[in-house]
Amino acid sequence: MALCEDVPVIHRDLAAVLERAAAWAPSITLTGPRQSGKTTLCRAVFPDHPYRSLEAPDERAFAAEDPKAFLAQFRHGAILDEVQRAPDLLSYLQGIIDADRAPGRWILSGSQNFTRLESISQSLAGRTAMHRLLPLSWDEISRFPRRPVDLDEALFSGGYPVIFDRGHNPADWLRSYVATYIERDVRRIGGVGDLTAFQRFVELCAGRSAQLLNYASLADDCGISQPTAKTWFSILEASFIAFHLPAFSMKQRKRLVKMPKLYFHDTGLACWLLGIREPRQLRAHPLRGALFETWVVSEVLKHRTHHGESGGLSFYRDRNGAELDLVIDERDALTLVEAKSSATASASLMDGLKRVRPHLQDLRPACDAAVVYGGEELQQRTGARLIPWRRVRSVASSEC
Repeated sequence: MALCEDVPVIHRDLAAVLERAAAWAPSITLTGPRQSGKTTLCRAVFPDHPYRSLEAPDERAFAAEDPKAFLAQFRHGAILDEVQRAPDLLSYLQGIIDADRAPGRWILSGSQNFTRLESISQSLAGRTAMHRLLPLSWDEISRFPRRPVDLDEALFSGGYPVIFDRGHNPADWLRSYVATYIERDVRRIGGVGDLTAFQRFVELCAGRSAQLLNYASLADDCGISQPTAKTWFSILEASFIAFHLPAFSMKQRKRLVKMPKLYFHDTGLACWLLGIREPRQLRAHPLRGALFETWVVSEVLKHRTHHGESGGLSFYRDRNGAELDLVIDERDALTLVEAKSSATASASLMDGLKRVRPHLQDLRPACDAAVVYGGEELQQRTGARLIPWRRVRSVASSEC
């Protein structure tokens, strides 16, 4: 099965952010997982820029062997894709940018988190606007003619664009994605020698999405050392497969849990790694609730990321058992969010909010409190809203 980013252009929320950045930044750097649509987006937003991919062996060799001549081809700038494949090129590009800081000339993209690559981040420091393109948000998925019809199908399908454009069976496509990209990129990023053990580690992480990130437990269950577990998880983060959500911090509260939580960026990928091969398997699956929580948290993250916002997300848990799935921390207010996969609206869905809210309401006035649930009806209850899963974006905006 071919895996490519040559998909029809639908409107991506990040497009407007990139256009604004091109008005002031001499270069724009776009990172994100493979197949999230980076190439398609860059070529759509900057159609007049020449395009080169350093995945191509001849282009990569040219860039590595004669970087000055390679860059001299592009007097007015270019889109350079997968630039992490030739990191030394950025040192030469640094001089070009310093000599001419005209905005919007250079568009750089890559499938690794450049903040984790010291040689690249140092070259780009102060010279580029950094942005991330994650898999499709639910709003973006809804712009495709072919889209999930219910929650289980949404969880199962995930958010990689080609699935919705080509009508691929998600399980079939994700099988190729894992084999083609995760295993290949793992070798390139982290030098993992035992791919069988790493595959088991990735599957264990999928089974722990929406749980505390406990390296000791992961290491024991996988038969590896704890330092190796930390290294391998950093590879998943660098490849935008998984991420950690920090615990909410209050200096005056010493009984808060400090361990972060583990999440996957894409529930479709998590489903495949868990052996789920069709949506109906989710109906009674023991991890359906965790997958729904993963979907809600990743949806909020995608919405904020694709609108140029970063940080401000955490979860709350104290040692007395009070917990909340998501806290959105703005400058002057908090938004408290709980995720419940139940399709039935009931007062019991707000029990977690009621228990946590008294601990936070004196810190800053909370502008909103919501439960995103698996049903279809929007309800305003006392102290909180019940938000249907299809309208998850309404809790992600900074506008209260």
